[in-house]
Amino acid sequence: MFPLRARSLLLGVTGSVAAFKAAAFASKLTQEGAHVTTLLTREAARFVSPLLFRALTGRAAYVDDDLWGPEGHILHIDLARQADALVIMPATAETLARLAQGRGEGLIPLAALAMHGKPVIVVPAMDAGMYTHPATQANVARLREWGVHVLGPVEGRLASGLVGPGRMVEPEEVLGFLRWLFSRDGPLAGQHVLVTAGPTQEPVDPVRVLTNRSSGRQGFALAQAALDAGATVTLITGPVHLPTPYGARRVDVRTAAEMYDAVMDALPEADMLFKAAAVADYRPDRVATRKIKKTDATLTLRLVRTRDILAAVAQARREMGRPRVVVGFAAESHIDPQSLRAKLHAKGVDLLAVNDITARDAGFQVPTNRIRLLYAYGGEETWPLWPKDEVARQLVMRALLVAHGFQVYGWVPRRAWARAIQEGVWHPEALDANGAIPLARPDQLPRVLAQTSRADLLVLALDARRLPMPLQWHVHEGDYWPTSPAAIPLDAVVRVFTRDEAERAAPPPREPGAEW
Repeated sequence: MFPLRARSLLLGVTGSVAAFKAAAFASKLTQEGAHVTTLLTREAARFVSPLLFRALTGRAAYVDDDLWGPEGHILHIDLARQADALVIMPATAETLARLAQGRGEGLIPLAALAMHGKPVIVVPAMDAGMYTHPATQANVARLREWGVHVLGPVEGRLASGLVGPGRMVEPEEVLGFLRWLFSRDGPLAGQHVLVTAGPTQEPVDPVRVLTNRSSGRQGFALAQAALDAGATVTLITGPVHLPTPYGARRVDVRTAAEMYDAVMDALPEADMLFKAAAVADYRPDRVATRKIKKTDATLTLRLVRTRDILAAVAQARREMGRPRVVVGFAAESHIDPQSLRAKLHAKGVDLLAVNDITARDAGFQVPTNRIRLLYAYGGEETWPLWPKDEVARQLVMRALLVAHGFQVYGWVPRRAWARAIQEGVWHPEALDANGAIPLARPDQLPRVLAQTSRADLLVLALDARRLPMPLQWHVHEGDYWPTSPAAIPLDAVVRVFTRDEAERAAPPPREPGAEW
């Protein structure tokens, strides 16, 4: 969920006017939790200093002369061995030529040669004539054949004053690519997530529309969170001014009817649906072909219902069996638990995220949200005020929990489990930093077992719906892990198996109410 956290990255900076953007990029990487070591050519150091990168990253910055310094000729080998990826930004025409020809002249090309199949990303920046020259084009083609990721360049105004291809892509796009690259093995890998976002606009005449104040931020945050979890994402959005998360397929729509058609077209491939768009419930019965002139008389608009997208999704689920998980949103000015439960079941969703639009710090046009989450089985959670990015990540975790059949895992030594059977409840002495019982998603269990060699370990499969309190999710090692804030009753334990059985395959579930 945090694909760049604790990643070791080499940032190669070469001699270009665009080198100043590499400093901003290094800062953004560091804020994402990456460990950034910078390599600068002599020419780059004339634009930006190594001291700047040391200050921004808190880590070493090397120049070509360091190759022959106290650390000796193995510096580039050590750097490449420790790195998860090498990003060369900006990459000049000379740098591309050295890389394509395998010329180890300088610290950056040497590090590239020593990466041993790990990702190398180059971000070209040069004048248009230099980039379009056949030699440069041949070098770029060869690098791509070798598996090097070439991002850009784009057309734009260049340092020479000309306009054309050669302008370096912005640091945000490179950051988005790295997030996408390092998240492909996440918990949603191989899953297709469909997200709707933003408002719709229902035309009244060629000038006026009926719309709402949705900014689209929550939907776009959900798309990014799903990408960070490894999913393939389709983002269907109404009219908003937000950049597309890198790796998402964006479909722009305007009206509720267009949103309906786009969702139904994408639905057969979707494993999960997050319907965060604020779709109009009504539209004008007729759209004037010319602008309606202002007069002294009152104006009456006749409105008719738009098609209910979630109702159509529920029907499709009954016919196709997918999406497996559907998360709906409800923007309410008055929170009535009974009517919300009725809405949840009428819409056929697994989760309903409710927010109070009358709150100034949550809902529309603000970067934060406060959610009341309802589960179809009857469970409920009330969340504090969080940034919408955090709300999105937490919602993805809940959707993943539903997809896993509400199953999470605990682990316990045999003696402790025998004592739990006698007491009728399991409450281990070893708790996490938040004072809760550490648990794991099914995809996280192998990591837990790999970190302990205890042969007497038993693995408990738990049904989260039977826990006395909702699970809490905390970040550890760049991922969200479930925890239980309360002792676990034995009725919540649906399977018990040995470590060997857990590493092979889980046995069939215990019948509810059966004796241990």
